[in-house]
Amino acid sequence: MSGRAQRQRAIRRLRAEGHYGPALREVLPALAAVVVTLCGVVAGLAIGYRVAGIGVPLGALVLLAVAAPAAVRRHRPLARRRLGFYTAEELAELDTQGLALAVSRMLRRDGWRVLPPRRTEDGVRVRLRARDGRGHRLVVAFRPVAEPLPDEDAPSRSGRPGGSGPPLRLVVHRGAFSRRDVQWARRQGGVRLIDGSCLRRWAHGTPLNELGDFS
Repeated sequence: MSGRAQRQRAIRRLRAEGHYGPALREVLPALAAVVVTLCGVVAGLAIGYRVAGIGVPLGALVLLAVAAPAAVRRHRPLARRRLGFYTAEELAELDTQGLALAVSRMLRRDGWRVLPPRRTEDGVRVRLRARDGRGHRLVVAFRPVAEPLPDEDAPSRSGRPGGSGPPLRLVVHRGAFSRRDVQWARRQGGVRLIDGSCLRRWAHGTPLNELGDFS
């Protein structure tokens, strides 16, 4: 394989893990739109000044002073969510795909490298796969029942969640797990249940490794 092909392959892998920015051709349209918008605003202010005097620029500055804080407040929750912090109300409004995105952001916040969410063969359930700096692997499932479905293999009792052993399985549920679910997870080994209470603590900023035994 040539050096260029290896570099492109490495870039694709880093982008899939969320560690490589977009290409220039992907951001160029947005940059061009920003430049055109700024030029239009400056041209409009210049024309307004010539036609109506200093009142137009001053009015624009007042409008900007009023609108800017409102825009910052409006977009602050979006920036917070992108960093992996969610409120309980925001978690409650998410569908399964949105919850998978939220969990992937929280994992990245805690130092995990996360692959994009992927649906299972039935096209209904969503899974995440992640790895931390120590080589520990993690598989995240999203459903209210912890017991495996017919097409899933229960995790092995042997081996560790890192290295060559089986990955740690995380089952995320916004509600409460039943006693049967908890007993099943204990019997299997290598399974951790994240119920609604743990999920809210995690989303608020508590690191994953402080929610239970994830080492």
